[in-house]
Amino acid sequence: MPPVRKAIFPAAGLGTRFLPVTKAQPKEMLPLVDKPTIQYGVEEAIASGIEQVIMVTGGGKRAIVDHFDRSLELEHYLRQRGKSDLLHILSEVDALSNQVDITYLQQKEPLGLGHAVWTARRLVEGESCAVLLADDVILGASEPCLKQLIDAHHKTGATVLAVRRFPRDQIGRYGVVALEGSDGRLHDVTDMVEKPEPGTEPSDLAIIGRYVLTPAVFAELNRSEPGKGQEIQLTDAIKRTLGSHPVVALEFEGDYYDTGTVPGYLRANLMLAMKRDGLREELAPLLRELLDAD
Repeated sequence: MPPVRKAIFPAAGLGTRFLPVTKAQPKEMLPLVDKPTIQYGVEEAIASGIEQVIMVTGGGKRAIVDHFDRSLELEHYLRQRGKSDLLHILSEVDALSNQVDITYLQQKEPLGLGHAVWTARRLVEGESCAVLLADDVILGASEPCLKQLIDAHHKTGATVLAVRRFPRDQIGRYGVVALEGSDGRLHDVTDMVEKPEPGTEPSDLAIIGRYVLTPAVFAELNRSEPGKGQEIQLTDAIKRTLGSHPVVALEFEGDYYDTGTVPGYLRANLMLAMKRDGLREELAPLLRELLDAD
């Protein structure tokens, strides 16, 4: 089985849930404590053996490019003032672009996740590739989530979806899989429903923003028509490969943070801050004070 060398990062969304801050700031650059959300995904891709990151961006996303580029002016400023600790932080970000090639493409219209992935088709060149959604931050496992999916792909040769169990009253926000047959945390997928209506969901396993896609999915994206929300849905293209190409769902290990909504984003910031030495000691008394005030 050839290695999975490339990862697509769809980053062209308008971030309307976070207006007005996302009017001029990409939502992928919103910080989790002191690091933009998209950096967590790039670090995960590198740790999973990815060699090329393909950023699919839109208008107003220049901050993403600047973040992964060097800032010689800022480095000079910090060096002149002896800020070696801050220089070290910058060097860690600069090191990411030395460990992986980062390519930028523009999605000219916001036509959905499937269209954003399809935009990178020529760079994928018929290979199986990964897709990571920056909104979904997954940490804390012994192996990165994407590495778990790549291992499952090498084992099965299938398109692999990351899934997690959710209460039925919450699962309508996600794509949901139907299953037939399981091997531990790995399940054979027989159907997929994008954002099912309450009571119609085929399981309690929701698709989270990590995928390993086989070339068959791109063939389906080539002939995709707009689906739910008048967007080209990645779920629809994967679904059309069922029966002719295997699709599996992996219940990944790791702590999942959904930063795509304001409550989820605030929860992720708080939880990660409480795991950080120095911040935990300052925040714990404040949280107790807030709880007591209620």
